[in-house]
Parts: sequence; structure tokens; C-alpha cells
Amino acid sequence: MSWIHDKAYADLARIREARDAGVYPFFRPFESGGLRTSVAGHEFINFSSNDYLGLTQHPAVKAAAHAAVDQFACGLSSSRVQATTVAHVELEARLARYFRFPQALVTTTGYQAMVATIMALSDRDTTLVLDNLSHACILDGTFLAAGTPQRAPEVRFFNHNSHRSLERVLKSRERKNALVLVEGIYSLDGDKGKLREIIEVCERYDAVLVVDDAHGSGTLGAHGRGILEDLGLEGRAPIVVSTFSKVFGGIGGIIFADDAIIDLIKHTARSFVFSATLPVPIVAAASTILTMLEDNGPALVAELHENAAYMREQLVARGFDLGISDTHIMPVMVRDERKALVLHHMLYDRGIYLVPITYPGVKHGEERLRLNVTRGHTRAELHQVLDALDELGAMAEIRVQDRKATEGQAAEGA
Repeated sequence: MSWIHDKAYADLARIREARDAGVYPFFRPFESGGLRTSVAGHEFINFSSNDYLGLTQHPAVKAAAHAAVDQFACGLSSSRVQATTVAHVELEARLARYFRFPQALVTTTGYQAMVATIMALSDRDTTLVLDNLSHACILDGTFLAAGTPQRAPEVRFFNHNSHRSLERVLKSRERKNALVLVEGIYSLDGDKGKLREIIEVCERYDAVLVVDDAHGSGTLGAHGRGILEDLGLEGRAPIVVSTFSKVFGGIGGIIFADDAIIDLIKHTARSFVFSATLPVPIVAAASTILTMLEDNGPALVAELHENAAYMREQLVARGFDLGISDTHIMPVMVRDERKALVLHHMLYDRGIYLVPITYPGVKHGEERLRLNVTRGHTRAELHQVLDALDELGAMAEIRVQDRKATEGQAAEGA
């Protein structure tokens, strides 16, 4: 046994504890996909899926992927530099038109798309300015750039969604250029980025804004064009990064920008140049879902928002704390790791798949069950999870009224 085994054993203490207690919630092997799945022969309603429009299992999507397998097999065995297909180029052109950008670049993962963007656009003359609740892909791209000797940009953070904090950072930055990185929807808290104020600050200080709209593409705006359409800001943010792993039913990344920026990324970003091409069956699936948005986007998005508004109203009426969420992503705040793990297990026993978010995903004391409402969930399924949460939430004292009662009893005892 070497030191690395000792380190791994020590660092996994929390994992062993959860497994020993029978409440370890992660890496359960699905036997089928979609919003209704099975694990170990048991059926579940999946409220941890990012399939927000419920299109992943659509027969037309599957048929398109099957046809692409027949033509291209499962992969192209090389990178985009030497393995680009007509399907990739056509999808990029259609995405650019639909989302109203000059160009789009399809990558193999959304994570890779953000890392590629940051690495290609930052250097010694750049200050990278991040919201302090930034997603891991933004953090990792930033830290990779900062640790690269030829690049080594300055790194600064600003308070979550605070344009005043952003302005203070931009005023005091040490490099002449600034790249500001924010999200359209913050995936762990479910709140929208306050882009109107942030864009105004960026324009005043000649800072370039990059928006990670992974959870907003296909879900926000009347046509599903994302946070910029939702806030009436189309054309005001020069770079948007998104993904195929939510609404578009597979995996993959998208970078939206003008011709020069896209060309720079596709020729210089190592995570793009040295990664294998996105398989064509996934391209075909995404292309089919894009057609559905083109043909029926407003109705699809409206149905998602109707479900989300209903679920929010019900959760709030029952006394659940949803933190700062104002979207279809609703964190049911638990604020205790053990309770979050036990609640997941008890919901699992009731046929509800609702994964807890714990440290290091969130700070200690900010643990939650992240509930993703989708267009594909029925009202009966929404009520199934509501009734279960009502019963278990009262037992675990995570509802607002339960916490107040407990606090009142503690005060009287003191």
C-alpha cells in the first residue's frame, strides 16, 4: 500500500459512512432512461433529470440516432480537425440561426466547451472575473488558464449576481482586458443571472461577457432561446456557451460567438483540438430536437413553465424553503447532510428519484434536494412527490413552519 491509497482511504471517510448507513445516493445503475426509469428492477419517477422539455425519449429522436448509427457508426475515431461531418456543419449553422448568433461551434461536452472558451480567450493581458457561485466548468477552465505559464491571467471573483461587486472588481483589476463569466441559470440554486445590470457594467468597463446558458437554452424565452431572449437582451452578450445534455437529449457542447472568436477557439483550444469528435448519432438527436423547437418552441416552453409554476406554488404553500430559485430548478433546502441523505433514501423507497446535493457541491449547511420540474412530468407525478415531501418533510422538520415550531420550543426551554 502506498501513500496514495492511504490518502484515498482517509478522504473517503464520508462516503464510507453513508454506505455503511445504507443511504449512499450516487451512481445507481439505471436500467432504462428518461423521466420514468428503473433501478434494480424497480420503477422510479425521475426528478433529477435535466430533460427539461421531455424530448429525450421521443420516437423521432431515437429514429434519427438509429439512422446516424447506420451511416456513421458510433464514432469517427478522431478529432474535429480531421473528422468533421456534414451533419456537424449543418447543425452548427442551424443553431447559430435559431439562437441568433453569427456562428456556433459544436464540441464533445459542455464542460469542454467552457474550458476551451476560457483557454482560447485569456492570456497575460486578461483578468478573468467570475461570479462566486460559478459552475465547476468555469472554475476549472479558469484555474487551468491561470496555471498555464504562457497565459497566466489574473483571477478575480465578485459576489453572486451583484453588479456593484462586479463593478468594484472591474475598477480595480490589474490587467487591461477583462473576461466576465456568469450563468443564465445557476444550476444548484435555480436562480437566473441578473444579466441586464451585469451587461451594463461590462459595457461601461469594456469587459467581454461569457454566459453559460446550459440550463436556459430551450427553457427560457418565448422560443427557448435562453436567458438573453427571456430578458430581452439578444445581441448584448458576445459569447454564450451551452450544452446538448439538457434539452437536446444527449451530450455535447455549443459555443455561440462571431466568426473570429469561433475560429480562434477551434484552432487554438487544446480541449477541442485534442478531443474526439462528437458522435454523429448524438448530432442527429440534437438536430431533431432543434427541429421541434423551430416548429413548436413556444408551446413546448410554455408547457414547461406551466408545470414549474404549479410545482413552485404547491411547494411554497406547503412550507418548503426553495432558497433563491426562480426557475424550473427548485432546491428543496434541507441544510443538513445526514437529513438530506436519509430523505433521498426514503423518497427512493417510495419510487421517487431525487438526488441530494451535499458538500463540496454546496457549502456545509446548504444541503438540499434538487428537484427538477420538466414538461414531461404529469400532474399525478408532481403530486406524488409533493405528498411524499409533505410527509417526510414534517418528520425531518425541514418545512418553514416545522423549523419555527422547533426554534420556539427551544427558546421556551431556555
